[in-house]
Amino acid sequence: MSYTDVDKPVDYFNTVLYTGNGSTQSISGVGFAGDWFWFKERSVSGNHQILDRVRSSFTKNLITNDTNEEGTTSTYITSVNSDGFALGTNNAINQSGVTNVAWCWLADNTTGSSNSDGSITSTVSVNQTAGFSIVSYTSTGSNATVGHGLNAVPGLMIIKRRSGDTENWVVYHKFFGATKFVKLNSTDAVSTSSTRFNNTEPTSSVFSVGTSGDTNGGTSPFIAYCFVEKQGYSKFGNYTGNGNSNGAFVYTGFKPAFVIVKMYEANSNGNWTMHDNKRPGYNPTNKTLYPGRNYSEDTGLGRGMELFSNGFKFTGNDEGNTTDQEFIFWAFAENPFVSSSGVPTTGR
Repeated sequence: MSYTDVDKPVDYFNTVLYTGNGSTQSISGVGFAGDWFWFKERSVSGNHQILDRVRSSFTKNLITNDTNEEGTTSTYITSVNSDGFALGTNNAINQSGVTNVAWCWLADNTTGSSNSDGSITSTVSVNQTAGFSIVSYTSTGSNATVGHGLNAVPGLMIIKRRSGDTENWVVYHKFFGATKFVKLNSTDAVSTSSTRFNNTEPTSSVFSVGTSGDTNGGTSPFIAYCFVEKQGYSKFGNYTGNGNSNGAFVYTGFKPAFVIVKMYEANSNGNWTMHDNKRPGYNPTNKTLYPGRNYSEDTGLGRGMELFSNGFKFTGNDEGNTTDQEFIFWAFAENPFVSSSGVPTTGR
């Protein structure tokens, strides 16, 4: 038996960097035909763009830093191949001379199949090995359950209403449980709610939704991105900031390739921040982007992150490491800390 659940994380998640050309171009180096793409312009301000295969094969976009309904376009991703994707002419992800990052995840390379595990029939594209599913469903406005296809209990879910109203991005994190939620598009602190997840924890087959407009309002289309924590590949946890240059070390059990954190106790300076192993300057000056903001890449002091073979830590006293503040995080791996034979890799 393998010690890790995912021996080669790059087969399921990868980050690529490219410069826009204002025309069509092909981007390589992903290593697989992706199903969920998260794009962000780095050198200029611009919205975070979310595209996936289930919602009409990459022709509809959502924006994590606002509450807008999804848009329709044929000029973002025009095709996907075994090592990357082809871009159209849309300036949001291919503006001439602008540097960009794309975070890429693999599901099952289909537009999804019907899932009747819940009281709402969903459409699910799932990769059980990596613990990731893309779930499309239509709301009922009444307490309900939705099948996610993972055959394990999700530790992280990101849900967005696609049309019918403007609503927040709702995040379920296993540390809070089903009685609380945070908003991906906001600096708000964690909130208590019985109407987001009906105060019911997800199971190995379904997650629950209440009557809130941003998880189950009206009769509108929704999308959910669901993740199971996998040893050596993904980790969803919490830590306490210490406010100094030798930040609190956060153990993940792998070398992180991608990390998102959120201070959840206070509203002030409560931005989500995101880091990865591909954008220049990490260890210790990893450049910051913000899921809830359209800001260009930030190289400000106090926000650096060091990535180790088994975790990460911040190297300043700013967002991500504020003194005595509590944070949640989610992270995906570059390499497991322990190989499939059980032999530890190089430590901190």
